[in-house]
Amino acid sequence: MKFGDIVVSLAVIAVIIIIIMPIPLIVVDILLSLNISLSMLILLIAIYNKEPLEFAVFPSMLLLTTLFRLSLNISTTRYILSKGNAGAVIEAFGQFVVGGNAVVGFIIFLIIIIIQFMVITKGAERVSEVAARFTLDAMPGKQMAIDADLNSGLITEAEARERRMRIQNEADFYGAMDGASKFVKGDAIAGIIITIINITAGFVLGMLGKGLSFMEALQKYTLLTVGDGLVSQIPALLISTATGIVVTRAASDSDLGNDVIKQLFRQPKIMFIIAGVLLFLGLTPLPDLPYFLLSGVFVYLGFMLKKSIQESIVEEEEVHQDTEAEDIRKPENVLPLLQVDPIELEFGYGIIPLADPNQGGDLFDRLVMIRRQCALELGIIVPMIRLRDNIQLESNQYVIKIKGIDVAAGNIVFDHYLAMNPGTAEGDISGIDTVEPAFGLPAKWIQEDEREKAEIFGYTVVDPSSVISTHLTEIIKRHAHELLGRQEVKSLLDNVKEHNEALIDELVPKIMSLGEIQKVLSNLLREGISIRDMVTILETLADYGTITRDTEMLTEYVRQSLSRAITKQFIDGDHVKVITLDQSLEQTIMESIQQTEHGSYLNLDPNIAQAVLNNLATQIEKLMSVGEQPIILTSPIVRGYFKKLTEQLTPELIVLSYNEIDSKIEVQSIGVVSA
Repeated sequence: MKFGDIVVSLAVIAVIIIIIMPIPLIVVDILLSLNISLSMLILLIAIYNKEPLEFAVFPSMLLLTTLFRLSLNISTTRYILSKGNAGAVIEAFGQFVVGGNAVVGFIIFLIIIIIQFMVITKGAERVSEVAARFTLDAMPGKQMAIDADLNSGLITEAEARERRMRIQNEADFYGAMDGASKFVKGDAIAGIIITIINITAGFVLGMLGKGLSFMEALQKYTLLTVGDGLVSQIPALLISTATGIVVTRAASDSDLGNDVIKQLFRQPKIMFIIAGVLLFLGLTPLPDLPYFLLSGVFVYLGFMLKKSIQESIVEEEEVHQDTEAEDIRKPENVLPLLQVDPIELEFGYGIIPLADPNQGGDLFDRLVMIRRQCALELGIIVPMIRLRDNIQLESNQYVIKIKGIDVAAGNIVFDHYLAMNPGTAEGDISGIDTVEPAFGLPAKWIQEDEREKAEIFGYTVVDPSSVISTHLTEIIKRHAHELLGRQEVKSLLDNVKEHNEALIDELVPKIMSLGEIQKVLSNLLREGISIRDMVTILETLADYGTITRDTEMLTEYVRQSLSRAITKQFIDGDHVKVITLDQSLEQTIMESIQQTEHGSYLNLDPNIAQAVLNNLATQIEKLMSVGEQPIILTSPIVRGYFKKLTEQLTPELIVLSYNEIDSKIEVQSIGVVSA
């Protein structure tokens, strides 16, 4: 192999020399035998290849072997016409292979030519042409797929370069095969022409030059020519067959022989059907022995295949069990147990039909709508919601978990509807008294025949799937600030960057880090403020992030920038009744704010805090007594701190600052909170 390049170069030159110079007959015999051996080698390589590119040099080999055969044809023609002898190999083919009968030999030669030229070569040429065209047409799509995998991080740059090179090599290979198949076609045509020339010229030279009779010249030169043609065309037929195998071979994990055996003999049912058909044919006037014998063979194959399949199934089950047991024993398989799903919905076996589309359940579709609703209302991408059945729960019970911890639970009554009184319903309905899980409102589970009656009375009637999905939606909104992590913030920023690249480049990481932005967004979501207008939020952070690093203060600046959205969210109409803080209380709160390097916090005297909460509860009750939603209005500086103070009383209380209310809104204070 060390001097392989030199050997191949000298071999090509030697082939050219053979065309020009005569060589001894013994060398001709050796080269003819080498031609047959080389053809068999190429055919076997084509059979055992798993994919075409493993034999990428094949187009060049077609050219070299064709040139080699033609050079041998020229040498043997020289000996046939000049001496009437072309060596032992050709004489053996002329005498032994065709039985010394020139007519039979000529017919066999013509049949081989027709098979090679009209069947194998023609088909291989067409397949090569189509494969080359389809490969070239598919190149842009394959290149785009590689770029997509590279951009998504599925493959490395080196792997992408290797795959691109492979695609290019495939295109080059099929393109070369399209052209190289013309060599085989031309070789077949040349074989016919050379044979006709040899017979005609030999006949004329034998009679005129050597004084042979008509029959002697015909017998001698026809036998030699046919022998020469067979010696040349049999290797050509082998290589044509190899060409067809290479261009029709699909990529596989095994060679052609294994694929043929696996794909032909893999269904015992087919073997039994064939055996039955052959047995029937044996009962007809056709010869019975061949059909009975083959019928028995196919019956045997059917039983052997059936037994083999059963054994393989048992073996696969044993291997699968052993693999599972081994995987459990592996220490690294503890890692998947550490994964905590952001949101989980567990339910008892009685609720399974609601989550099974085959039983008419639409819970999966509702989860999609929940994610869309949260994206529109809050501006967040809700993580995938994991559904699990839990046999430890009651049959009609469900539990909602946030990061693996139970945060809410509820019960439904299957095949019933939940009827709620919005405050305007009139009339009584019969049902099972319960509490609506999402908002804690009194409700009743009613049967389907009561549904129409309840709707006429003015009740709001929903099905069990709606109860679960509404409860889940409210839980997600309530815990949205917990679900928004740094990775989710990164996705939101990437989305904004598509159309506001300058804003993101200025803000991150020059002014604020990803974690600081996440804290501001979490503060907004904690109070139910939508972060969908991400551009306004990030613009505000870019403006004030150079002034302060306190995320609480930055949150207040952002809320002021979102004043129109906040006003629309919490205030209906053009006027609002609110509770305000006494000026002295605000002064006390501002004096109690403690600044640290990690931010600020409220350090209010516990007695003062308790007095404030008691006074606040009185004012809230007063406001609710007149049917108004309680809203607390404070100065911007103390709003955030007072909101945290009121969370001890009621987490849902709305606390706004003066700067967060649109100037068009008329504000009326109907109560003042003092210490």
